[in-house]
Amino acid sequence: MNTLFDKIWDAHVVSLIPDGPTQLYIDRLYCHEVTSPQAFDGLRARGIKCFRPEKIFCMPDHNTPTHDQDKPIEDPVSKRQVDSLERNAKEFGLNYFGMMHPKNGIIHVVGPERGLSLPGMTIVCGDSHTSTHGAVGAVAFGIGTSEVEMVLASQCILQQKPKSMRITVDGKLGKGVTAKDLALYLMMKLTTSGATGYFVEYAGEAVRSLSMEGRLTLSNLSIEMGARGGFIAPDQVTFDYLKGREYAPKGEEWDKAVEYWKTLKSGDDAVFDKELHFDAADIAPMITYGTNPGMGMPIDGAIPVPQCKALDYMGFTSGQSLIGHKIDYVFLGACTNGRIEDFRAFASLVKGHKKAPGVTAWLVPGSWMVDAQIREEGLDKVLEEAGFEIRQPGCSACLAMNDDKIPAGKYSVSTSNRNFEGRQGPGSRTLLASPLTAATAAITGEVTDPRKFL
Repeated sequence: MNTLFDKIWDAHVVSLIPDGPTQLYIDRLYCHEVTSPQAFDGLRARGIKCFRPEKIFCMPDHNTPTHDQDKPIEDPVSKRQVDSLERNAKEFGLNYFGMMHPKNGIIHVVGPERGLSLPGMTIVCGDSHTSTHGAVGAVAFGIGTSEVEMVLASQCILQQKPKSMRITVDGKLGKGVTAKDLALYLMMKLTTSGATGYFVEYAGEAVRSLSMEGRLTLSNLSIEMGARGGFIAPDQVTFDYLKGREYAPKGEEWDKAVEYWKTLKSGDDAVFDKELHFDAADIAPMITYGTNPGMGMPIDGAIPVPQCKALDYMGFTSGQSLIGHKIDYVFLGACTNGRIEDFRAFASLVKGHKKAPGVTAWLVPGSWMVDAQIREEGLDKVLEEAGFEIRQPGCSACLAMNDDKIPAGKYSVSTSNRNFEGRQGPGSRTLLASPLTAATAAITGEVTDPRKFL
């Protein structure tokens, strides 16, 4: 019997090229400002329009400042990128949510929360973390600029079919262990290339127990294991999350959709190209110590690799514990951990405490919808009382493409997805962790095991 990946992929095949790629129909294209300008220029040069403009949604996120969004962007490069996306979206008649628009935010946060990303869909965007949308039971993956142009022009793409992998995590996650820790654990085990060439289906009790926000975090980080994408079969958690969302089906259409979505699962006898099994009991709160997301360890562990270039860059030594290591910056946000549940977790831990002196904390909602939820739930008051302020939505300090950059030599505990050299700013040193671990660092000023505060 087919895997879920086979079912969705095969349902979208338009044609097969002998000894070549598949022509695959795409249900949803997301466009942001970084990878789309050349694609639109390509359409212009050939004098063609977008084939199905209603299937395409555009919004700036990478270059948007997280303050004073009602004023013109000061950085000329960022301004040019954002302005050109708006111009292109208007010229080609596409859905566009600009800065300050209530539907604006990080595209990988907005898609699921608005019900634009639905089970059984094929979803692409010129961004590697498009795998995030796999959490709803979609086949979602990042594409290059020339492929963005292909989808704009034809709503199809030429793709080689990836191999399939199932990662099953049995048992229950322990105290203080989040979806982010689960993902960092899998990267530690598989390394950043362990899933190269595969599309990963996550399964098992620990995965099923995750909320939709947790599933989005796990799917988001699939790409950091080298996978083409990652996803989770839809279930009642998925349906409850999507029901009533703006672009989700309504009424009878909803009932019909759910009946179909319930069929979206791998058969009991489905054969995967690779199967891996892990025990949730083995997973602790995690933190990275190096310069790729696979260089992680339990927060109470010791750096397990010999001295190397990555440790020299980070200013760490082999065998060192990071507990008690001084922190300069804390970043809560990104398409990895910028959702309402992440802010709830952070606020629950800092409540009754104060931000540590000398720590700069950037708390950045993933969208204006998340910002509104924070205020509706009174989390803004909890955070303000603890000495934190909430910034405006955007990718922020996940990557050095806007004003929020970590200075050279400074240490940042970050809930984002990558810790490459200079990713958060030239010379910056990034320790990836969960919102709970970020919160403990923010109130203690150093790397601290979050379980001490739970």
